[in-house]
Amino acid sequence: MSTRVKLGFVTFLTVVRFPLVLLFFAAAVVYEVFSPSAWIFVFAFVSLIASAVTDLFDGYFARRFQVETQFGAHADPLMDKFFYLATFPLLVFVSSAGGSRTHAVVLLVLTALFLMRDQWVTFLRSIGSIYNVPGNANWSGKLRTSITFPLICCIYFYVESPRPFIPGWFVYAFEAFAFIINVISLFVYTRTYWPYLRRATEMEEKADRPT
Repeated sequence: MSTRVKLGFVTFLTVVRFPLVLLFFAAAVVYEVFSPSAWIFVFAFVSLIASAVTDLFDGYFARRFQVETQFGAHADPLMDKFFYLATFPLLVFVSSAGGSRTHAVVLLVLTALFLMRDQWVTFLRSIGSIYNVPGNANWSGKLRTSITFPLICCIYFYVESPRPFIPGWFVYAFEAFAFIINVISLFVYTRTYWPYLRRATEMEEKADRPT
């Protein structure tokens, strides 16, 4: 297999996450609002799992085939953002529609925290790019993603499955753990980019001084 084919395969695994999560979103809305059919739930859940799994395999094959690129380093977190934007609000909706308002509030807090963290990290990376800092995810970001993707699948199955066998205490403990990891990731990224953020601020201050 040529390098171009390998790169195309890895790029496909990265970008296909978005259409897959859109399929999940559409099927989940149909299941909740229009037709609570078991096969629609299965289709939605399989689409969600397939979208989540692509995050694992695109990085794996990029390293194995040695086709890691700056495009992939930036496209991967973008696809993650699309995944969160489609799944977290929907989880809030289906949890609230199912009558579990307390759980819906918990998910709403998680949604706000996760999305705000992503915007903050994007801002930090934009500052870092001024000083040619690579935009690759660090260990805390990778750990956060590896936990959050299965968490979202777990929550959806627990809330919407006709036969949920996952105990509630496990889901709530999983959410609490994800909350902690998200805060840790926020701290690690801020500490990593803090010197560049300070440098950018100092440059602006010097530019404002009269000569």
